[in-house]
Amino acid sequence: MSDLRPLLEIACAAVDRAASLVGRMAVGEVRAKGDRDMVSEIDLAVEQQVRDFLSRETPEVGFLGEEEGSTAPAKELTWALDPVDGTANLVNGIPLCAISLGLVSGDASVLGVIDLPFLSQRFTAAQGLGARAGSVPLTARPTSDLSQAVIAIGDYAVGPSAQKRNQLRFAITRLLAERALRVRMVGSAAIDLAWVAAGKLDASIAMSNHPWDMAAGTAIAREAGALVLDAEGLEHGLLSSATVAVAPGLRVPVLELLDDARREASKQGGGH
Repeated sequence: MSDLRPLLEIACAAVDRAASLVGRMAVGEVRAKGDRDMVSEIDLAVEQQVRDFLSRETPEVGFLGEEEGSTAPAKELTWALDPVDGTANLVNGIPLCAISLGLVSGDASVLGVIDLPFLSQRFTAAQGLGARAGSVPLTARPTSDLSQAVIAIGDYAVGPSAQKRNQLRFAITRLLAERALRVRMVGSAAIDLAWVAAGKLDASIAMSNHPWDMAAGTAIAREAGALVLDAEGLEHGLLSSATVAVAPGLRVPVLELLDDARREASKQGGGH
């Protein structure tokens, strides 16, 4: 792939505009969009602003947003935006939310910018260029012992068949409680992945894989040296059913734990 630096600069400029908007705008109206899911006026305003900016700056690149979907024909490269990852946190005054903008080529994430507007943190990466927090290079932790690992898990399922799908998530949580040093549920997949890259977390396990949630974070985690896999241990792609980012030394114990969790959940009639 050609030099991604120009696109990384454009992505940072787009996220600058989004972060400024989040910082000065009230949450406004919050409305439901399904079972226990929500969208705020900030989500919609950020997505519109970023979409408009990128359509002017990179008309040759497609765009996929969480709130409005794709509004252009499929292209070789596609921006994937979650305007506010962690809306439930935002509307309840919890500062753990992120603006997440990734660039996708085929099934792979190749660039990411994640901004935590209320924590003044910015994470960036592009394929072959490394990952950074601000100007500081990022490296995943060298942890190899699950009993010394701090591991984040994704939110539990909501919506249709949530009870069945949560059996696997409950099994993962229970086994992590037995084997890991600590378990965390931050409420933002983008933050989980960025913090794996930054060495604040040793692994992140999310049994879901929406492109707008994962595109930026998977690029950043990989460039920091983390492994990003699906639940079976294969190379992660945007068509995977789950997103597992781990310090390299934890690959085997985390995948063994997921195998054990699947067996336990199957006895309860649960699945993905």
